[in-house]
Amino acid sequence: VSRDFLPRGSGIVTRRPLVLQLITAKTEYAEFLHCKGRKFTDFDEVRQEIEVETDRITGVNKGISSIPINLRIYSPHVLSLTLIDLPGITKVPVGDQPPDIEQQIREMIMQFISRENCLILAVTPANTDLANSDALKLAKEVDPQGLRTIGVITKLDLMDEGTDAREILENKLLPLRRGYIGVVNRSQKDIDGKKDIKAALLAERKFFLSHPAYRHMADRMGTPYLQKVLNQQLTNHIRDTLPAFRSKLQSQLLSIEHEVEVYKNFRPEDPTRKTKALLQMVQQFSVDFEKRIEGSGDQVDTLELSGGAKINRIFHERFPFELVKMEFNEKELRREISYAIKNIHGIRQVLPCLFTPDMAFEAIVKKQIVKLKGPCLKSVDLVMQELINTVKKCTKKLATYPRLCEETERIVAGYIREREEKTKDQVLLLIDIQVSYINTNHEDFIGFANAQQRSSQVNKSAVGNQVIRKGWLTINNIGIMKGGSKEYWFVLTAESLSWYKDDE
Repeated sequence: VSRDFLPRGSGIVTRRPLVLQLITAKTEYAEFLHCKGRKFTDFDEVRQEIEVETDRITGVNKGISSIPINLRIYSPHVLSLTLIDLPGITKVPVGDQPPDIEQQIREMIMQFISRENCLILAVTPANTDLANSDALKLAKEVDPQGLRTIGVITKLDLMDEGTDAREILENKLLPLRRGYIGVVNRSQKDIDGKKDIKAALLAERKFFLSHPAYRHMADRMGTPYLQKVLNQQLTNHIRDTLPAFRSKLQSQLLSIEHEVEVYKNFRPEDPTRKTKALLQMVQQFSVDFEKRIEGSGDQVDTLELSGGAKINRIFHERFPFELVKMEFNEKELRREISYAIKNIHGIRQVLPCLFTPDMAFEAIVKKQIVKLKGPCLKSVDLVMQELINTVKKCTKKLATYPRLCEETERIVAGYIREREEKTKDQVLLLIDIQVSYINTNHEDFIGFANAQQRSSQVNKSAVGNQVIRKGWLTINNIGIMKGGSKEYWFVLTAESLSWYKDDE
């Protein structure tokens, strides 16, 4: 920035992220987002404002906060860039800092550097081991390929005599796709002595030109070069990430436009608008619910069956399956028939006869018919459950109005439960009707007269043996030695499960 305005000192100085927007302009001044309209031309005042604003949120005892300070600097001496100055990682808490200060700072840094559309400036002092660099370690976590990480090596002038950072700066030690740039900043003594930044830049340039290890790459070192490279690389990076960013914005815009369409009639100042909007939402709920049951909904679920499709499945697959599951033991039934015939005759002699006595027949048949109650009522429960789930899905659109959502759900669910009781009564009534009168004249009734004729004509599997499900069946561990699995085509009917070597 070529201006001295960032707070410096020992310990943790940057305690809030500083979002620094550099904007090329004819005049030079600074502006904070938290005090809009006030232009700072004295950069000492900018430093004081940063310190005051930091203390306002974090307190004076070295606390930290992830709420950023936004600062814009307009100047003819800067290239258009946006920088975010983040705190350095603190290992040991000082003052009244929380014990998990390291974790807090780490999370704050990750929040910014994990964004795909930003470049990471990993700053490491030259007088420490590069392999122990916290900045590079964190950058590696979010950018393992090193596509958006730029290494910056500081304090080159403070290295022990006889040592240099030549291998690092030549990108040989820990290579980065975008390489490393070395800079020499002012020391605390220079700052205290009010050393001018222009003089500091000249001193930096002189250092690189005169140092034997860096002389050959002096043109690729220093703060002005860093500024130029950042501007160039950020421009290229923006160009690369712009298409994805644009498509993301377009999808967000479409969703917001859809939301705006929903709320277009909502005008708080007009009470009649409120009523109209409320009625529209309730009407929309009604339409959505009907569409989910009848089909042809706007939003078709491609992951699982729901609404009307699931109810259809309950009627045509689950109900027959429940009927098949009903206990039926032929030996037990024969014994019941035998007892029924004997009990009907009482003390009279049971003569061998061709016909089952009517009363015995009715007693046995009624007992079988009553068994239908269980599967029928279970199907009603399953349909009821699916209707309640459908109501919940339809009320999601009312989520922004919690009370309306809750009341709609409660009223509709209550009404469905009322119908459930009536439906169950109706189902039980139908079964009671079947039990109360057995129509032996019905064409489906097989009397003795045509029993033999019918049994020879009709295949046993065709009577009531309907197909419940067809599909592929995977059988695992075929043979103890072979292992593995194989797919078979299967057909599940009301009486049997068959599978075939292939789909023939």
